[in-house]
Amino acid sequence: MSTPAMTIKDTVRTTCPRDCYDGCGIVVLRRDGRIARVLGDPDHPVSRGGLCGKCAIAYNGAWLDPERRLQRPLRRTGAKGAGAFEPVSWEAALAAIAGRLTAIADGPGAETVVHAHYTGTCSVVATNFPNRFFHRLGATEVEPDTVCNNAGYVALEYVYGTAVKGFDPRTAKDARAILVWGCNPSASAPHAHRYWLPEAPGKKIVVDPVRHDTARAADLHLQPFPGSDAALAFAMMHVLRREGLVDAVYLDRHAQGWDELAPVLDPCTPEWGEAQTGVPAADIVEAARIYGAGPSLLWIGQGLQRQPQGGNIVRAVSLLPAVTGNIGRPGAGVYYLNGKGATRGMELGRLSAAHLRRGPARSIGHMGLAQHLADPARAQAFFCWNMNVAASAPNQAALLRALAREDLFTVVVDPFLTDTARYADYVLPAATFLEFDDLAGSYFHISLGAQAKAAEPMGESLPNAEIFRRLARAMGYEEPELQESDRSMIDQQLALALPGTSFEALAAAGTLPVGAEPAIYFADGQFPTPSGRIEIASAAAEAAGHGRLPSPAADPRPAAGRLRLLTPASRWLMNSSYGNDAGIAGKLGAARVILHPDDAAARGLAAGDRVVVHNPTGRLALELGVADIVPRGVALSDKSRWLDGGANVNILNPGLESDMGRSTALHGVEVEVAKAA
Repeated sequence: MSTPAMTIKDTVRTTCPRDCYDGCGIVVLRRDGRIARVLGDPDHPVSRGGLCGKCAIAYNGAWLDPERRLQRPLRRTGAKGAGAFEPVSWEAALAAIAGRLTAIADGPGAETVVHAHYTGTCSVVATNFPNRFFHRLGATEVEPDTVCNNAGYVALEYVYGTAVKGFDPRTAKDARAILVWGCNPSASAPHAHRYWLPEAPGKKIVVDPVRHDTARAADLHLQPFPGSDAALAFAMMHVLRREGLVDAVYLDRHAQGWDELAPVLDPCTPEWGEAQTGVPAADIVEAARIYGAGPSLLWIGQGLQRQPQGGNIVRAVSLLPAVTGNIGRPGAGVYYLNGKGATRGMELGRLSAAHLRRGPARSIGHMGLAQHLADPARAQAFFCWNMNVAASAPNQAALLRALAREDLFTVVVDPFLTDTARYADYVLPAATFLEFDDLAGSYFHISLGAQAKAAEPMGESLPNAEIFRRLARAMGYEEPELQESDRSMIDQQLALALPGTSFEALAAAGTLPVGAEPAIYFADGQFPTPSGRIEIASAAAEAAGHGRLPSPAADPRPAAGRLRLLTPASRWLMNSSYGNDAGIAGKLGAARVILHPDDAAARGLAAGDRVVVHNPTGRLALELGVADIVPRGVALSDKSRWLDGGANVNILNPGLESDMGRSTALHGVEVEVAKAA
């Protein structure tokens, strides 16, 4: 009788580094040194033992699947886009890449090397260190936040001097109201939706064109037509002034421009607001009264500013805390993002080492990526890391044509053969967050977590930083910053955020708060604006071609027959991450577009019909859903599916830019919907 082999079981505590508000804790169950199961950490203060549905599926699916993971460097053997590759050694791949980059730098110029990256991982070293290589090379960066939230950054810097220092979520215990504007926590912050919002004692107000699960659970849901949020904010401020809820003392001490704004509010009555936005006047009044009574928190979602007037909208909405004095005290504040530098003292600029840059900084916006890559005079090579631009960038048909250029030397760094990787000349296999040490921290909660290595990298895959260390050596670069170890950078940043805490101690705890008590930002009334005050009226905005004040204007409604297309995040995808997981595919089901029942009836359509969504930019066949979760005149289709059939909803996006920051205005796209032939 044979004796069964002994199985040794142990656990590793780590932290999810995805592009998410929650920053969940993870427990990895291992058997004989191999990952057997990825679970939620029961001791984590945010996730409380549960992972969100998408992470629970993908981390136990594609992330552990050797058939899905890239395990060796690949060299293209077929046509671009065909996905035909052969494995090569790291030495051969890096030598070929270095040779081509050197020739480009010596010839057309290093600025014709374009690199795009974003939030495929948000862990500290893996996100920032690769920039050292591209700074040394002198490459052109595709400005990361232009695909997501840059208009909001610019707008909030005009008003408050920063967009990355919001409120500490722990101060919700002191708030009598929480206003969530343009954000869907049920999809993008599932544990905040499940725990933080319901457990906060104050009233909950949600402003969103979509009646999602967080909106359904709110005490009050305002459902404005897309593009009318600034008008809604002005109507609320009219009510606040009319009912004596403006904090004149706070404005006098800590703000400038109220005297200019006040007369503009005169015509912005609740009835005017209803005509502009579709929100009933009575609801506008109720929301203003609840918020104005304070103390109140304002959560500005990143989806809010993905509109043609996105920057103006954020400026307008962000004035609510200023005019009511809802900032700088417990239970009050305005939040967009909590940066690791602004709220945890980390120095992420040190990790990117911009001082290595040769020549002037060069960047382009994501909205112009397709046109830039199509031009050989501007783009000789393209690097894509931490991102799948084929799925996430606008003007998709033109982008895919540009990626198919035989003379565009393309390198993709990723754990998976993404849509973008199929167009690469070389694909370099990246390790996942389960396979190397790093630091991770939510951009909502003021905490820091250990991303602790739970297994060796699969096959020959390598962490991001190690890939670019090796590439720097292949290029002959000798700057010591390009060879700095991960542990050195981790220790430096950890000492800034949590002095006296070792990585081992953090890994044992999983996640630690930064500060024992809730932080109250701007309690001294000092703001990093040119005046040191809240700038309701901004000379900097005026100098940049915007108004001194935000405008109450709403976008015009779509012309007859056209619909405003909203493409928010899916609860089953993290941007485009997880799109290749079979379990996720089952949850996603068929790609759909949802119309209001009246819009469907006007077009002779019924739920389940196969329809074509089209505009001058492109066409996409989708299944029709019918529901009154959106206003009339709006079409809803989730973003970021992988390119099943060669396209996703970005085939319809011409690359509209918002009013500020070269940022995306994808929620300004208009379409027509008709039954498929």
